[in-house]
Amino acid sequence: MQPNPRTAVVTPALADGARESIRRRMDPDEYHAIRQLWIAHSIGEEAHDIPGLMATLTEDCVYTVANKRVSWHSKAGATQFYQQLLTTFPDIHFDLQNIVIGPQGVFEEAFATGTYQSQWLDLPSPNGQQLEFAVTILFPWDPKQYLFIGERIYFHMK
Repeated sequence: MQPNPRTAVVTPALADGARESIRRRMDPDEYHAIRQLWIAHSIGEEAHDIPGLMATLTEDCVYTVANKRVSWHSKAGATQFYQQLLTTFPDIHFDLQNIVIGPQGVFEEAFATGTYQSQWLDLPSPNGQQLEFAVTILFPWDPKQYLFIGERIYFHMK
């Protein structure tokens, strides 16, 4: 039996990783690689290019909607996440507000809009209305593979 790429419980084991990542030094070449990969990821998301998105991720990536306590594991899980997101909001648009790039990865704040078309997470039943929400996303960086190890997403809907 194959493992389910989606789980309902998030186990935050962040303290040790945070201590280690704060000590990382920024190499200019690595900064450029992180920035270019984030751009490629953003272009893939805008184009709904799931294979392009997967090319920016490690095989063992984890996608977590932290404030909903839901995670998707591996590229199969990340694919499922994007299929669900892009079905729920087929016209989703992210208006970037802030971005921070460092040796730990990328942190962004955005304002998202999209037409709510299908059930997702614990949101109310879809009604075809345009929704607006604030989103913050951390793209943790794997310095050995030069890829993102997923996303930690927080969103707030009005």
